Amino acid sequence: MADVTSEIRIVGAERPDGLVLRTDGLAARGLPELRAGGLPPYLGQGWARVLGALARRLAAAAEVPAELDLAPGVTVRLERSAEGALVPVPPPGRDLDEWRRDVLLRLFPEAGA
Repeated sequence: MADVTSEIRIVGAERPDGLVLRTDGLAARGLPELRAGGLPPYLGQGWARVLGALARRLAAAAEVPAELDLAPGVTVRLERSAEGALVPVPPPGRDLDEWRRDVLLRLFPEAGA
């Protein structure tokens, strides 16, 4: 049988206010799951990749950080939701949708093509 604790999946659901993506598997390692909600459908696949990158960094961290560096110039702040999940949030003063597009294009420039 496969070691399911080594597997982290990104799952999603469509809701009236947009897509909700979350990780499944970090809790088996004693870590909070990641969650991003209210995503426009066109950002779904790209943000699944962003959550995957965040999950890899989080799984490798010695403790739960307040922010993670994903690439030069791409730092993502994490806030706890009421349910205990970690939610990627923009820097203060940044528009959420604009920031999400910016993070996606900085990490995966091919997403803009």
